[in-house]
Amino acid sequence: MAQKNDNKVNKPNIFVRMGRKLKETFSELKKVSWPTFPKVVKATCVVLVVVVTFLVVATGINYGLNELLKLITGLGE
Repeated sequence: MAQKNDNKVNKPNIFVRMGRKLKETFSELKKVSWPTFPKVVKATCVVLVVVVTFLVVATGINYGLNELLKLITGLGE
């Protein structure tokens, strides 16, 4: 039984391990090049334009297929 415990490597407790990971995380965050505010605004505008474009396309396809279904089934009359 004593040999079993001797072969086991003692790991630090959970708080020590979390502290090390947190320290590593903050050191990596210092290396990040954060975008400027105008770049963030520009990227946000691009995303909004793409989302609205796909919204219009999806709505148009939905409307077109709905009208086609009404034409085929005659339920819309």
